[in-house]
Amino acid sequence: MYKTYIKPIGDSVVALIGLLLLSPVFIIVWLGLGIANQGKPFFFQRRPGKNERIFSIIKFKTMNDKKDSQGNLLPDAKRLTQIGAFVRKTSLDELPQLLNVLKGDMSLVGPRPLLPQYLPLYNKEQKKRHHVRPGITGWAQVNGRNAISWTKKFEYDVWYVAHCSLGLDIKIIFKTIKKVFVSEGVTAQGQATTTAFNGEN
Repeated sequence: MYKTYIKPIGDSVVALIGLLLLSPVFIIVWLGLGIANQGKPFFFQRRPGKNERIFSIIKFKTMNDKKDSQGNLLPDAKRLTQIGAFVRKTSLDELPQLLNVLKGDMSLVGPRPLLPQYLPLYNKEQKKRHHVRPGITGWAQVNGRNAISWTKKFEYDVWYVAHCSLGLDIKIIFKTIKKVFVSEGVTAQGQATTTAFNGEN
């Protein structure tokens, strides 16, 4: 009942209210990143959603497109702009995903949508993370985010799928707000972003 009806309706209502209330912040970040990234404030990427259906996720673009002499993109840490670092630290880069929630591609709470190339690497248990819509935040994000191992992250994701409830979602949202203010687990140690998943357990 909750997963099928109440959660999707609640997601849409909260996402719409959130976009309206945060529109001034949205505009300021949009303008700042537009200047820093030469008119490209948004980042679009294909991600697998519920039942592994592919959709386009939208985030604020926190890294520029600078390349080395061979034409390859520089490492993430070297492409992270000054304003991008602030936006990432405060998790404002996730704000445009409220549009994905309104479209029905995502939920406010759920396993984070990862890269399509990871799909063949999941074991049978890890694949269960796609039984629900992916979320802007999730159980793994409030329990370490990028600072924990992939194995642990997937364990949290699958646990959430099995225990999804209104009470748990509210708990995760409040814990997320707390995490944003203390900026815990935003990056893996020594990285601007988390390391890639290679299928090892």
